[in-house]
Amino acid sequence: MTNKVGECPCCKRDTRLTFHHLIPRKMHRRNFFKKHFTKSELQTGIYICRQCHSGIHRFYDEMTLAKHFYTLPLLLEDEQLATFFRWVAKQRVRV
Repeated sequence: MTNKVGECPCCKRDTRLTFHHLIPRKMHRRNFFKKHFTKSELQTGIYICRQCHSGIHRFYDEMTLAKHFYTLPLLLEDEQLATFFRWVAKQRVRV
């Protein structure tokens, strides 16, 4: 996936964005995910900035992300991530 520039839906900064699979690719071959999600849903993702992307993976492992944070609203509702996104929003954009 190529990088693009735009507004990060997590921190609202205009910067370079990276693709984040809402269900981490490592989970795609597990039976639970094959059974509960279509191939299209497994490939779904969002473009977010590198700082938010790294923070999401720092706070939660792949299984937790796949089972509990498989949509953007679910990511934004999490208090720990919301606090982190607010902090990132105040950081200077490095392009």
